Amino acid sequence: MSRLLLVSATVLGLTASLVAQGAIDRLGGELGPRYADPALNKLPVPKLPDGTVDFSGVWRDGGEDPKPAMMDPLLLPWARQVLATRKEADNPYFQCMPAGPLRMSGGMAWRFVQPVKATHIFWLYEGNVHSYRQIFMDGRKHPEDAFPTYFGHSIGRWEGDTLVVDTVGLNDKWWMDHRGTPHTEQMHLVERWTRTTYTTLRRVITIDDPGTFTKPFEYTATARLTAPDSEILEYFCQENNQYGLPSGLTAK
Repeated sequence: MSRLLLVSATVLGLTASLVAQGAIDRLGGELGPRYADPALNKLPVPKLPDGTVDFSGVWRDGGEDPKPAMMDPLLLPWARQVLATRKEADNPYFQCMPAGPLRMSGGMAWRFVQPVKATHIFWLYEGNVHSYRQIFMDGRKHPEDAFPTYFGHSIGRWEGDTLVVDTVGLNDKWWMDHRGTPHTEQMHLVERWTRTTYTTLRRVITIDDPGTFTKPFEYTATARLTAPDSEILEYFCQENNQYGLPSGLTAK
């Protein structure tokens, strides 16, 4: 009996420790990767042999929704009307479609694949349909008539230690936020990625969509590095979708 009590106490202690840890560094769910130790911020921001800042590693967050107070006063009448009619069950993301380039789930892992003297940088995301973006770093321009896609056509350049990503050619099938704010294929995004500390990536996003908003606006999101043992997992929403219509959620 005493041995059983001892084992039970040990298990309870470990459970409490894991729960406490989860509250600190597993935001987004127990299955999400742990955040990196903040003590790593004592280290300098790493760089590749060619002098560019190294964005490698597995990250979380960085896809916060723009604030309604920022967007709503700028919405054109048609967009305001569409937003008022949309319901949670209508969200294309809950039907296993890509979320577009703005939003990244806080519970999912993602990474940049950034070769030295890169001609391309790839952004790999664990979420719906194992999404990816490619950022052309070879000096090319946007095509004159880019075919609209979920992630658009992205070209990148370095301005000092900041990676600037310019994107056009976006389709209008994804929502800008969980409320259902619409946009048009005129949308033009400029993202400025800066590794401000060892464990932090700041993402300043400028949105220009004259078909939806009266003027461009800007907001900031923050990504955090995860623990060194983190990896992107295989995730195909179609195989086990537990939200939206498959779970009985209907547009009422």
